[in-house]
Amino acid sequence: MTPARRFAVIGVVGGIGSGKSTVAGMLGELGCVVIDSDAQARRALQRPEVIAELVGWWGSGVLDAEGLIDRKAVARIVFADADQRSRLEGLIHPLIAQSRAVQIEEARRSGRAGVVIDAPLLYEAGLERECDAVVFVECPFEDRLARVQASRGWDERELRQREKAQLPLEEKRRRADYLVVNTGNLPDLRLEVAQIFTSITEASESSDGPTR
Repeated sequence: MTPARRFAVIGVVGGIGSGKSTVAGMLGELGCVVIDSDAQARRALQRPEVIAELVGWWGSGVLDAEGLIDRKAVARIVFADADQRSRLEGLIHPLIAQSRAVQIEEARRSGRAGVVIDAPLLYEAGLERECDAVVFVECPFEDRLARVQASRGWDERELRQREKAQLPLEEKRRRADYLVVNTGNLPDLRLEVAQIFTSITEASESSDGPTR
């Protein structure tokens, strides 16, 4: 008989282009609900009250032709000015937190295996405190650069600028509970993720809440 496993909240971190979403998706295949914080942020940016606030801060230049937020225009502002980035995060993060809490509770009540928080700023936002475990996705810089060049059209300067605005990778790696190596071999990655998931859910059996 398969032993019962506890519901687990798992954070996924790593460098930009490391394959965090791929790892999160594999955990989704194992029965978890994946919470994509980037997608939540995109939705939050298009809320009428947020649009009005950002136009009040930065002017109509942050709007696209349809009157919605131009995320590239906002990115140019916040990645050039740490104070403006903190200002935006102070507006957006509480909205994302409300949505995340609802999703976690719904997943728990529906009997899902757990929840995966895929958040680029997981440590910066203090989300590790909500997690039973955090998984760091290891991937060489050259591979990550090739991926963002192909998927987002970024050059090396853009990638380094974006990562400079985040907690250093060495610190994320040090603070994580598990490390998974993404070499681009999906079968190997899937096996490694499954092993980590088993370890996390079995470890969670002895705990009534987040271990961090």
